[in-house]
Amino acid sequence: MYRIKAGQRIAARALGVVIRPSTSAGKKIDVYKHGFKIASIGAEGYEDFWGYVALEKAGKVPKGTAAERRRLYKIRHAVECTSPGTPGFYACKILW
Repeated sequence: MYRIKAGQRIAARALGVVIRPSTSAGKKIDVYKHGFKIASIGAEGYEDFWGYVALEKAGKVPKGTAAERRRLYKIRHAVECTSPGTPGFYACKILW
């Protein structure tokens, strides 16, 4: 089961949603608004920004890797990141 990081909880709170570990197979996080599940985000088996931050702190990847991966993700997913209410929007704002 995926462990939600503090930074993800802060990002979710800023968006006015609640996050919990996902009950959907292959997903990391379920996003809830007003008690209703509105999205499942993040594929298990792939890193996100917060995972890269942890790898940097452990010395397993060079410093700056997390920021570079975030920059590249936001370029690749520019349309989803600007479409409020979609799973891609929540993934962009919470995971990256």
